[in-house]
Amino acid sequence: MPINAEYRGPGELPEVIPVFPLPGALLLPRGQMPLNIFEPRYLAMVDDALRDGHRLIGMIQPDVAHSRDEARPVLFRVGCVGRITQLAESGDGRYILELTGIARFKVVEELTVLTAYRQCKVDFFSYADDFVARKGEEEVDRQALLEVLTDFLEANNLKVDWEGIESAPNEALVNALAMMSPYGPAEKQAMLEAQNLKTRAEILIAVTEMDLAKKRTSGDTGLQ
Repeated sequence: MPINAEYRGPGELPEVIPVFPLPGALLLPRGQMPLNIFEPRYLAMVDDALRDGHRLIGMIQPDVAHSRDEARPVLFRVGCVGRITQLAESGDGRYILELTGIARFKVVEELTVLTAYRQCKVDFFSYADDFVARKGEEEVDRQALLEVLTDFLEANNLKVDWEGIESAPNEALVNALAMMSPYGPAEKQAMLEAQNLKTRAEILIAVTEMDLAKKRTSGDTGLQ
């Protein structure tokens, strides 16, 4: 597998992938996710991913609310596979890496394996559109997204690189804001499973508006 591999469709990805359950983590196609790997089982996962040549890791959230075993929680049925595109050794036994999202997947079944990390048989065909960059981005209400982003930044006294935001294509903007958003696992999973980019943007806007309304109500209460 070449270092700069480009996947053009679901048939080019393996049916079995290692998965990294991480609450609140959202990886989306063509998005970049930094990871600090230090647990022995996940160090082994990275080593194996590099050894097999694919360099693929499936990011998925544990469904803690429906799990009886805290040590091995059940997984949500949808995740996103990423490819290791940057890797550095920390010098103290950790890997600092970056995953670039390729496509979402549905878990067909979790396999019984000898590795300490978990592996799943997955299906990418349900998300074939993920392989088409910027698909459907013209349907995104960019103005509404920027307005709610402005309100969020003002409410939290934050600053951003507006020049970078204004020059970003809709797909990159929506996915980056979704991945960086400070919301919980349920909201992140809803954005992950969104049917298309337009729906993902609408979910992000709605969640942010609810969060802002809650903060305003809390602030009003505190002044009384």
